[in-house]
Amino acid sequence: MPLDTAITRVSGLMSNRRRLLQGAGISAATLGAIAMGLPTDARSQELADAITDADILNFALNLEYLEANFYSLAVYGSPLPPDLTAGPNGEPGGTVSGGSQVDFSASPTVGEFAAEIANDEITHVKFLRKELGAAAVAQPTINLGTSFAALGMAAGLKGGTFSPYSSIDNFLLGGFIFEDVGVTAYLGAAPLITHKVYLAAAGGILAVEAYHASEFRVQIYQNGLSFNAHLISALRGELSGVHDDQGVKLQGMANIVPTDGDSIAFARTPAQVLNIVYGGGAASNYLFFPDKVNGVIQ
Repeated sequence: MPLDTAITRVSGLMSNRRRLLQGAGISAATLGAIAMGLPTDARSQELADAITDADILNFALNLEYLEANFYSLAVYGSPLPPDLTAGPNGEPGGTVSGGSQVDFSASPTVGEFAAEIANDEITHVKFLRKELGAAAVAQPTINLGTSFAALGMAAGLKGGTFSPYSSIDNFLLGGFIFEDVGVTAYLGAAPLITHKVYLAAAGGILAVEAYHASEFRVQIYQNGLSFNAHLISALRGELSGVHDDQGVKLQGMANIVPTDGDSIAFARTPAQVLNIVYGGGAASNYLFFPDKVNGVIQ
């Protein structure tokens, strides 16, 4: 089916989006709060105004824990080791459920770039933990199993229970879920950082995440997965509350670099990012972070 025809079908699918989200455990009430721009857990404005550079870097570290475990499992078949997840006082990091090694034998090239990205994300965890020192938060509990199934159901992906570890195509879609969110998260957090050294470091990580996102978007486009990517993009945009997302094909043409009207990448606030990775909030058991992220920004 041509993507333009498929996108016409998406307009009908979007009318049923709330039903799909609720079926995945994402409530209409939560969606209403997101649409109004309200924090889903009633975080105070005073807290938002008082966050420090360390709080922002720890917020980023939580996201890097998620990405690093996703790729480490896909490439190496194991999550991060305990020495990269423990808290400042030696308390163990949260557990990781789900995930397994992906069989890349049908496309060694994808396996190579998956390994490169895995090593980048693991290094990001090491770097942020080093920069934060004793202030670094422990890894939160991470769900890389049923979370993907719920997200796939909410997005309207076909073919049974969605798992990014079951095939190369699904791995590409799983990476697409995370990498675009990472780009918007770092760009959105940049104005909140006051120390120039930390801002430069965040800018460097942002550039790497953007490279990663483009790798996935090209592979998805070339592998004929544009329609599924559009479904995921539509869901992310709805969960963010401002529909700030684009698939890999737009108006019948390749859309590898998602931008606004000024060709500037989209930025999301920490609250908008959390709305996505939490799947809307408590009703979805906070999706990828069952016990929420660690740190001040939750």
